[in-house]
Amino acid sequence: MQNAARHYAIVTAAYWGFTLTDGALRMLVLLHFYQLGYSPFTLAFLFLLYEGAGVLANLIGGWLATRYGITRMLTVGLSTQIVGFGLLSMLDPGWTATLSVAWVVLSQGVCGVAKDLTKTASKSAIKVTQAAAKEQDNGQLFKWVAWFTGSKNAMKGVGFFLGGLLLQTLGFQGSLWLMAGLLALVLLGVVTSLPTLMGKSKASTSAKELFAKNAGINGLAAARVVLFGARDVWFVVGVPVFLYSQGWTFTMVGGFLAAWTIGYGLVQALAPQIVRRSADGLSTEVPAARLWSALLAVVPVALAAAVLMEVPHLEWVVVAGLSLFGVAFAVNSSVHSYLVLAYAGSEKAAEDVGFYYAANALGRFFGTLMSGLLYQWGGLLYALLGSAAMLLVCWLITLKLPEEAA
Repeated sequence: MQNAARHYAIVTAAYWGFTLTDGALRMLVLLHFYQLGYSPFTLAFLFLLYEGAGVLANLIGGWLATRYGITRMLTVGLSTQIVGFGLLSMLDPGWTATLSVAWVVLSQGVCGVAKDLTKTASKSAIKVTQAAAKEQDNGQLFKWVAWFTGSKNAMKGVGFFLGGLLLQTLGFQGSLWLMAGLLALVLLGVVTSLPTLMGKSKASTSAKELFAKNAGINGLAAARVVLFGARDVWFVVGVPVFLYSQGWTFTMVGGFLAAWTIGYGLVQALAPQIVRRSADGLSTEVPAARLWSALLAVVPVALAAAVLMEVPHLEWVVVAGLSLFGVAFAVNSSVHSYLVLAYAGSEKAAEDVGFYYAANALGRFFGTLMSGLLYQWGGLLYALLGSAAMLLVCWLITLKLPEEAA
């Protein structure tokens, strides 16, 4: 148990360092190119390969982590992020807009691969260490997953603030160099502290075997696509641009997004105290996923009505509504993250988690694309309606989730 807890702590700390720089990177790119006059759709386009690359990265990363060990894949993910930062730092202000956009999209794609390799390896490590510790009660697994996911998102919120601060003080290139140096230290800690073959097992030998998941994994993957699409359809472009159009400064916009993400992470960490636990780990948790999905869908519908009626102090109504959205979304996300590990087996946990987070990346890709398009077509109203439609689909999918392990 002592070694398992130590490995869990090391993986969590490594992912904190990665997430801090990843959140800062998003703010660096968004604010830097918004200052240069890029349109909402172009801003969303800058992140498309970043999100799209994660679909393949998760599938392959889960298989590779099973075959070669989680520590090795965590090392590859951190190294790839450092390479991505280096590519972005080479951006030349003298380049044409087309070349600049192409270079940023390519570099962001490298960072997207890094993010999802690191995430898959880190989440898989939780299942492996929990099994190694022989703590097979589901309460312990839920607590570890909730703390890992919640603290990671809180760190990402700090990264949003850090990105704005670094851009203002060190500039675009200097910020990237500093973050690459920080990740190099994290990489050194992982290589020297974790067993090389942690999580290594017999990987799937065919595509059919890799994709042949149980009903619980498949259902959660489908729900995850629309759940994260429903968040990013307003989070990536819609809300930041809307708040800026209402007279907010970049610092205020970045501060709100940071506060939202930190609060969202804290609620995720508290999810085991919010969701009633069951002895079998599924009989009350699956209904909780259905309940919180339904509650979440109500929020964007109410906000869309407020936008349509042009209520007074609309920006503050949106801020309050999205704060409620963050609470319900955090509980949903935490329950989903727990359920995928509850449904998964320990032997091929990395493959199951990789498949699940490939769906997660597909949802972020779709949400990012629609964020730019819907906001350009109909402003925040269209973005919120798109979110509501996806959340309705998410709720319908959760009705089919099995309440017993396969």
